Amino acid sequence: LRFDEQVRVVVFKSQVKGVFCAGADLKERAKMDDAEVGEFVRRLRNLMDEIAALPVPTIAAIDGYALGGGLELALACDLRVAASSAKMGLIETTRGLLPGAGGTQRLPRCVGIGLAKELIFTGRQIDGEQAASMGLVNHSVPQNSEGDAAYQRALALAKEILPQAPFAVKMGKLAINKGMEVDIASGMAIEGMCYAQNIPTKDRQEGMAAFREKRPPQFTGK
Repeated sequence: LRFDEQVRVVVFKSQVKGVFCAGADLKERAKMDDAEVGEFVRRLRNLMDEIAALPVPTIAAIDGYALGGGLELALACDLRVAASSAKMGLIETTRGLLPGAGGTQRLPRCVGIGLAKELIFTGRQIDGEQAASMGLVNHSVPQNSEGDAAYQRALALAKEILPQAPFAVKMGKLAINKGMEVDIASGMAIEGMCYAQNIPTKDRQEGMAAFREKRPPQFTGK
């Protein structure tokens, strides 16, 4: 996906009705020794980092349970859409653990430190509407009879992104992600570097031409 230039948006959905991702299999984990657990969590953390580093926008379609590592997977995505009936939570403390695949870092960056601490300390599960009210998800939608309401809303969101200039979208994602990790002056410099890379693109020229000619732009990602 990272190197496929035809890919403009990635949507993560589950093929299991009622479950987005239930997290690690604790019965499997119980058979591991300490070293094996450490290696398992390290690999899981690396996977989430790779998802977060995908150059194109990513959307998590949460139509059911997203617990523990399942919510960490959703947090690694750029955008999240949830069914109002979905259940989400970093429940690790209820099992004698703490989030180990990015949850302690991505959740506070998403909802703020106070809410993140409350959710992690209590291991509380929340539904889609509660998640939307605290900014954990971008949209909460009523579940439908097929059980894929979040996926359908995620597809609609993806279709809003698709017509836009692909390289500009990628640079926008990069500028936001890198800029959020530094002070605002450094962030402005990052934005400037990303903008400079976008200036010589054919898509920028096409966007200007389409505006002048009062027609929809035809972006190619070049």
